[in-house]
Amino acid sequence: MKIALASDHGGFALKEAIKAHLNEKGYEILDLGTHSEESVDYPQYGKACGEAVASGEAQRGIVCCGTGIGISIAANKVKGVRAAVITNEFMAEMTKRHNDANIIALGGRVLETAYAIKLVDIWLETEFEGGRHQRRVDMLDEM
Repeated sequence: MKIALASDHGGFALKEAIKAHLNEKGYEILDLGTHSEESVDYPQYGKACGEAVASGEAQRGIVCCGTGIGISIAANKVKGVRAAVITNEFMAEMTKRHNDANIIALGGRVLETAYAIKLVDIWLETEFEGGRHQRRVDMLDEM
């Protein structure tokens, strides 16, 4: 599976840690930047990740900024993206199980790195339930 990663300066260190972890686990990574802690504008990175996932260039995406909020809003502007900010294990599981989120957003200034990596693993290992949830996901995709 190819996973697109993108961040602004506030999420750069977390993105790099997640990238190293996913490389160790054998995932193919598409790193869309940023590539330093120099100040940048998060919308362009959220959009880039959203476009990579929506086009099929990557099957999943992970975006990081200071809180995960701004960059998730940017990613969600791309049709076909279902990006969710996650801050705990229940959210990591349910955003996949019920919402089939294809991008998750994490906050580099609000999550410990090891915990954020745990959330990534939960999300990647959880299966979408389908069933009654599929109808709702289809409605989201039609918006």
